[in-house]
Amino acid sequence: MAAVAAVAAVVAAMFLVSPASALPASGAAKPRAAQNNPYQRGPDPTVTGIEASRGPFATAQMGVAPGNGFNGGAIYYPTDTGLGTWGALAIVPGYTARCADEEAWMGPWLSSFGFVVICIETNSRTDGADARAAELLAGLKWLTTQSPVKAEIDPNRLSVLGHSAGGAGAIIAAERQPSLKAMIGLAPGFPGNGLSMATDRVPSLVIGGQNDTVVTPSYLSGLYATLPATTQSGFAQIAGADHVYYTRPNNVEMKLLIPWLKVFVDKDTRYTQFLCPALPDPSTVSVYQPKCPYVPPSGPTTPDLAMQRRVEPAVGRERERHDHRGTVRAVPGRDRRGHRERRLGRTVDLQRRGQPALDTRTAR
Repeated sequence: MAAVAAVAAVVAAMFLVSPASALPASGAAKPRAAQNNPYQRGPDPTVTGIEASRGPFATAQMGVAPGNGFNGGAIYYPTDTGLGTWGALAIVPGYTARCADEEAWMGPWLSSFGFVVICIETNSRTDGADARAAELLAGLKWLTTQSPVKAEIDPNRLSVLGHSAGGAGAIIAAERQPSLKAMIGLAPGFPGNGLSMATDRVPSLVIGGQNDTVVTPSYLSGLYATLPATTQSGFAQIAGADHVYYTRPNNVEMKLLIPWLKVFVDKDTRYTQFLCPALPDPSTVSVYQPKCPYVPPSGPTTPDLAMQRRVEPAVGRERERHDHRGTVRAVPGRDRRGHRERRLGRTVDLQRRGQPALDTRTAR
């Protein structure tokens, strides 16, 4: 019976969608983008806001079938298509672990703050760091070129995250694809594996645990020291955390992850206050080594074509779009008051139903 319950819990987690708390309240103003930075979205951030388990955006999720260079997984994404495209994050688990068991809790949490998240399963549970790096990049390539939500993603704003061996994979992925906007390693690597960050140029956040006996504090401190001085980076050691701390929902970790992704993927400098010059709650972190100030890489912040198309008035007319099977169907226009949101070829009336969108299909 215990085994059956465990399997049921995993299945439930795979099809979990963000709760109604992530939905805009009836009659409330929907999150908007700033005019000078179209990727700066949502209300002005507060400590209470980044501590919450859900952000301002409604989310949905779908399963991903094996193939395309990785062993499937799940996608979590904001359902609002009226603000343009979103940045994306690929997550890979640690040695012998499954993303569905250990990192899936991050999917709804991070996507509700405005990111498309793919939780990747490895081709073999014993894949090494090199293979996990390849799987991360394969997942991002599929996500931005073939997935049902590819039209909702900005392919120029991608990031990676991994735990343990997956964290080592994230570091290697950042070396192989320096165009990534952010890398996050949760207790990455292990002593004696020869991992180095000497050639990493991607903004990198390394997080370890004070009580981690696998990826020890001394090892992680030495690894972080190999980063070039010119690479924007940060190091945090969570007080009392062990090696599997990151596999359980917690907002201590999220108060680091969300600002890092917001600053470097969304260029949203409103979030630098939670990283520099100090953390909002230093009691939860035993060591913190930031490289302040944090400045998003330069580049254009003009609205992309997808955003320009979506903000055109669409009331009282039909729009056509390709669904994920390549066919064309008519889709009702999005209500300018924000009461309706178009998603994957169909319209979901979120506020009237009072429920988040649920997509139980498996993408191939």
